[in-house]
Amino acid sequence: MAFLQFSGQNLFDGKQFLGPDQVLITNEEGRVEAIVPRTEAGEEIQELNGIISPGFVNTHCHLELSHMKGRIPEHTGLPEFILKIVSDRHHPEEEILEAIAKAEAHMLESGIVAVGDISNNQLTAAQKALRNLAYYTFVEISGWKPEIAEPRFSNAQKVMEQFRGITTVASIKSPQISTNPLQTSFSPHAPYSVSEELWEMMMPHFEGNTVTIHNQETPAENELFRKGSGDFVQMYQAMNIDQAHFTPTGKNSLPSYFPRLQKAKNVLLVHNTTTTEADMDFAAATAAAHEQSLFYALCVNANLYIENALPPIEMLRSKNANIVLGTDSLSSNHQLSILSEIQTIAKNFPMIPLNEILKWATSNGAEALQMDAQFGSFIPGKKPGIIVLENFGPNQTIGEATVKRLI
Repeated sequence: MAFLQFSGQNLFDGKQFLGPDQVLITNEEGRVEAIVPRTEAGEEIQELNGIISPGFVNTHCHLELSHMKGRIPEHTGLPEFILKIVSDRHHPEEEILEAIAKAEAHMLESGIVAVGDISNNQLTAAQKALRNLAYYTFVEISGWKPEIAEPRFSNAQKVMEQFRGITTVASIKSPQISTNPLQTSFSPHAPYSVSEELWEMMMPHFEGNTVTIHNQETPAENELFRKGSGDFVQMYQAMNIDQAHFTPTGKNSLPSYFPRLQKAKNVLLVHNTTTTEADMDFAAATAAAHEQSLFYALCVNANLYIENALPPIEMLRSKNANIVLGTDSLSSNHQLSILSEIQTIAKNFPMIPLNEILKWATSNGAEALQMDAQFGSFIPGKKPGIIVLENFGPNQTIGEATVKRLI
């Protein structure tokens, strides 16, 4: 079998920069063979004008909402955004499927190789069956009213059966598609949308899985749990949902629900815009007690789109959090691009080293989705995808960079 050799302005291996004098060697399918000094490489080296990196991992996406692009105005705030999603997400299936395929193609083009995708229905199943990307499908469950817990969970079980029943579909363009994993688990939507009864039904199914939840995306979430008041109460009223069953805990939302996730192998908290140090300390101690790995997913472009706010990234870094990146959906973002997320973070937090952010986008993401056996780093035997970041500015900043997928 022939081998390919790649060298660039720098080589990022998923953890750190190795410098311009290192050469990445793979087979024709992109499986990593070795990284060697240029002096030990052969003569046929592909010289690339940019940073070579493993493919990106998008840990939080709603592919099923791709048809909602541009339908919701920016800066509505989360409760109003949710109302608009609920009222306007139902469109002809043909339109939805076309948008899903188009969005996936964009992710492929933008260097993404693996996705943690939220699914409330089976509409993404046919696209995922093509194995163009590796997916961890989070079958999302929500239901604030106790009386709907049983039908909501029953529906989620049917959706789960659809995804677990996916078989590999032959593809002329991608004969290696069968190697892309398709993993699944049940996941609660958010603290403000899951009743006690529904929690009890899904908790036994968390064991061994990565479980994700939308966490503290807006101040209204903490207000609901602390005081039982605020914008979510108004949202419930607008949706004719009685919340008489709910008793405020007097605490922020995270310590109120986090112990229910104790059976999960990995916990993936998404957004975290209003998470506090005390919340993080509680989550870290609880996760450690149950031998869990805890990850914080940043979707900064979506945070700016919905709430015009950014998560406390410096606090997360100061607490040595395992940070990963996501795009959220096209209902709350202009594109599904991890590079765009990196650029927004670099613009607003210029002190963060690029290698650290790239680690969030590659090896950390792969670990969060339990896909690190294949993705996230250039370790011999892995097939993580190969991308090159090009067109850096005169100061070698990433703001104007573009991404090209090699393998």
